[in-house]
Amino acid sequence: MAHVKPYSLFTEFDINLFKAGKHFRLYEKFGSHLVTVDGIEGVYFAVWAPSAKQVSVIGDFNYWMEGEHQLNVRWDSSGIWEGFIPLVEKGAIYKYKIQSHHNDVKTEKADPYARRCEHPPKTASIVWDDNYKWKDSSWMKKRKKNNAIDAPFSVYEVHLGSWKKNVEENRFMSYHELADDLVNYVKEMNFTHVELMPIMEYPYDPSWGYQLTGYFAPTARYGYPEEFKYLVDKLHQNDIGIILDWVPSHFPEDAHGLGFFDGTHLYEHPDRRKGYHQDWKSLIFNYERNEVRSFLISNAIFWLDQYHADGLRVDAVASMLFLDYSREDGEWEPNIYGGRENLAVIDFLKQLNEEVYASFPDVQTIAEESTAFPMVSKPTFMGGLGFGMKWMMGWMHDTLEYFKKDPIYRKYHHNEITFSLAYAFTENFMLPLSHDEVVYGKNSILGRMPGDEWQRFANLRLLYGYMFTHPGTKLLFMGSEFGQYNEWDFQGSLDWNLLDFKPHQDALNYFKHLNKLYKSTPALYEKGFSNEGFEWISHDDHENCVISYIRKGYDEQTPVVVVCNLTPSVRKSYKIGVPIKGKLVEIFNSDAAAFGGSGIANKKQITIKKETWNGKDFSAEVTLPPLAITIFEFK
Repeated sequence: MAHVKPYSLFTEFDINLFKAGKHFRLYEKFGSHLVTVDGIEGVYFAVWAPSAKQVSVIGDFNYWMEGEHQLNVRWDSSGIWEGFIPLVEKGAIYKYKIQSHHNDVKTEKADPYARRCEHPPKTASIVWDDNYKWKDSSWMKKRKKNNAIDAPFSVYEVHLGSWKKNVEENRFMSYHELADDLVNYVKEMNFTHVELMPIMEYPYDPSWGYQLTGYFAPTARYGYPEEFKYLVDKLHQNDIGIILDWVPSHFPEDAHGLGFFDGTHLYEHPDRRKGYHQDWKSLIFNYERNEVRSFLISNAIFWLDQYHADGLRVDAVASMLFLDYSREDGEWEPNIYGGRENLAVIDFLKQLNEEVYASFPDVQTIAEESTAFPMVSKPTFMGGLGFGMKWMMGWMHDTLEYFKKDPIYRKYHHNEITFSLAYAFTENFMLPLSHDEVVYGKNSILGRMPGDEWQRFANLRLLYGYMFTHPGTKLLFMGSEFGQYNEWDFQGSLDWNLLDFKPHQDALNYFKHLNKLYKSTPALYEKGFSNEGFEWISHDDHENCVISYIRKGYDEQTPVVVVCNLTPSVRKSYKIGVPIKGKLVEIFNSDAAAFGGSGIANKKQITIKKETWNGKDFSAEVTLPPLAITIFEFK
């Protein structure tokens, strides 16, 4: 048998923390690490496999021979197997061959903590380390301000493989290529952040990255780990934050993955009612097991620590919170109080957010949570789950349903466009128009809009204007900003050729200016999570399909007035109530000719009269362009 030298990176304190579910830097200990022992260079391996009776490292350095390099099991009942293998080098390809006490089952697994994986469809792990020198210190010093809940958040959601492809070579763009093209585009479009659909290693392209097998490795589809760091670095150097999609809710059953890891249900819950997701045909983590919680929280911390991520958008939180999620009666078991909430998950999410914000107070966690579960974005000391923000799924559904309707019928559905304000301040909401809304026959955002081509683009501009003046932060899926016609195709590329046509050029120009307005107008973001930042002027003019409201920031002297005309009819001398005297000046108009509109505008200052209207002491008469949002400031 080839020699494996006894060696460990674990202290007794590490082991105690791991067993207690309180070790949140496990990536510093587990996995493969290039070390020097007694003057000899090699690799230290450590893996958790408590039901194993033998664990071997197999790889290209030992011709994949089981038993050549058997790891040693620790004596402390931690279930950790470890050891130092001399002369193994960076770039070595390996897996763990595990023989279980359970029926002598043998599994061949990728390293759960591997920093780099083979390019799919290959499935092995790669010994890796990098000495990347970060150049984003300027961003890191100021990101607390840029990531604050009273800062502008305009997030561009991106699937790296299909944002743009190298057409000539018919391949994905690399992290390095994206660091030029994507970063320049996002900066030009005035987005504040990019959100990447999962970039952790995954085996199956149609999963879009939501079925992970390499939790600590950026996918090899686009390059090396240090090249992904370069992309993050370039975003930061251009004052753009990066949010990573993170998937602690489920994982695939692929043979090399976490499932049935040591011949037993190690990472997944052993009860199929809690351990198997019927919709996604995937396994669910055992949140009741301390070591699994340590694994997941360590993984979240890893991306914030090692890759300088500015936030984590946590996927499928609703599926985690409820024991009966997508299950029929008899397919789930109530908790000890007879309820449907998964108490272990609630505890896990609180612990996750407490650790993230304690270690990185200048980042955000964002929950994709689609139910009315209370206090998702409230602090844990108040009884909340501790997320920084929560996706406002109700707003997304109601708004898209409303805009699909022919304007002639909208007056009968006025409550759909106003209802979100009834609960807008119960959470720190992010308004998403995400990838899920442009697939599986739902149509693109532009494709949902009614009317002829001019009206469809006018509706699109109006929708985005309403979104950016509604309380809450913003997220838009790639391609929607220039009016992608087709649904998203993860195998292809965005239809950039559409920008050869004026309507799409105008839509792109509009979104660029809308982002700029949002970022430069504190009234639109400073109090985005507080009812102090919003005041209705009129929410009940269903006959004209007009809504109007005031947005406010910290400076009480600089509010803005927003009026949305949700029909193609031009409304002249439309009276709105305002709270102060002076004059109104139009500062933004989605019907501007530069955006593809008809050019109807309020070109002169509008005098405010001492006449009560809409419950306000003063009033003004404005012109409302067709299917347009108009924004005014006071002079």
